[in-house]
Amino acid sequence: MKKTIKLGIPKGSLQNATIELFKKGGFNIRVNERSYRPAIDDENIECILIRAQEIPKYVEQGVLDAGLSGEDWIQETSADVKEISELVYSKTGLGKVKLVIAVPENSDIKTIKDLQGKRIATELVNVTKAYLKRKKVEAEVEFSWGATEVKVPELVDAIAELTETGSSLRANNLKIIDVVLESSTKFIANKAAMKGVWKKKRIDDIALLLKGALLAGENVGLKMNVERKNLKAVIALLPALKKPTVSNLYNDDSVALEVIIEEKVVRDIIPKLKEAGAEGIIEYPLNKVIL
Repeated sequence: MKKTIKLGIPKGSLQNATIELFKKGGFNIRVNERSYRPAIDDENIECILIRAQEIPKYVEQGVLDAGLSGEDWIQETSADVKEISELVYSKTGLGKVKLVIAVPENSDIKTIKDLQGKRIATELVNVTKAYLKRKKVEAEVEFSWGATEVKVPELVDAIAELTETGSSLRANNLKIIDVVLESSTKFIANKAAMKGVWKKKRIDDIALLLKGALLAGENVGLKMNVERKNLKAVIALLPALKKPTVSNLYNDDSVALEVIIEEKVVRDIIPKLKEAGAEGIIEYPLNKVIL
């Protein structure tokens, strides 16, 4: 019997970003719009496309061996799962999302204490109730089936909503009065599955490649030639993950230098490297960075 990892891929807002992450990690996933079982170029992995909200419980129950879901939904469902890795990405980029309490711009509700006796709509009912309990505020929390932003102030007094940038809230004339939690995507596994040698090894390997793909997305490689007399000045400019690789060139007066740095600093650092004496500077993208 063929050994298989049953893997939950989040359907919806995280779907495209997740499939792209797997591609960078070395796994090509192809989704058929008519099927909830995407094809993957690994005969030992069976993908199931399912809502992120449902993945934690299915992983806990062993229906799935592993899957990707948000910390928010793991808490909401109280799923007893093994967290393998935090993968900080979202539908629009490499960042976390926030569950926030929001009210209309002209609302009399200014602080969390002002929610006493009020009504709040949210998809994350249990997380919101736990938050209010910690704040010692009693309010009615109701489940929202979607379009939560439009429910205030006519239907509810406030909402607890997930947001990345806050742009949707601002577009609906809402303001944030507090942050309930910050959530990132988690690669989780069934605890019993992790006790099996083969499954644990495959799940750990997948996590390693996905982490490497994420780290690569934040970094680029730089190659350059440097005269030896300028080497110390050039190296002083490099915020490297590790010490740069320096190789001898045919011309003994110069060396080849290679380094990995954060992409966000490249535009600032390349002119400085040039001024310090670096020549032939080449920037190149990375697929995976394994630490």
